[in-house]
Amino acid sequence: MSFDRRISLITLGVADVQASAAFYERLGWRRSSASQEQIVFIKLKGLALGLFSRDELARDANLPEAGPAGFAGITLAHNLDSPEAVDAAMALAVASGARQVKAPGKVFWGGYSGYFADPDGHLWELAHNPFAPLDEAGHMILPD
Repeated sequence: MSFDRRISLITLGVADVQASAAFYERLGWRRSSASQEQIVFIKLKGLALGLFSRDELARDANLPEAGPAGFAGITLAHNLDSPEAVDAAMALAVASGARQVKAPGKVFWGGYSGYFADPDGHLWELAHNPFAPLDEAGHMILPD
C-alpha cells in the first residue's frame, strides 16, 4: 500500500466560524451546502477548505486548547499567473478584512510574493512562481 499524494481538506481552526466564513465569502468563495453552523466547507479547485472552532479542532485531535498567539508553523499558498495578479489578489484580501503581513514584491528565489493573515491569523502567501507555471485549472505544474 502507498499513501496517495493528495490533500483532500485543509481545516483552519478559527475563533468564530461564521465570521471567518464571511471573510472568505468576501473573497468570492462560496460555502458548500454540506456546511453546518459548527463547520463550514468551501469547495476549492482540487480540495476543500474547512473552517472549524480552533478550540474544538484542538479537542478533536486530543491536544490542549490552542491560542492564536505565535506562528502556527503553516502557511497556505495561492499561486497566480503574474505579479500583477498577486497585487490584485492582495488588494482584494485586504479590502475583504485581511491584514497585510508582507507587501508583495520580488523575492530571493526569483518569483514575486506577499503574505496576508486572515481574521484568525492564518498566513496566506500570494505568489507568482515563474518556475512552476499553472495549468488551465490553476494547479501548479511541478516536474516529477
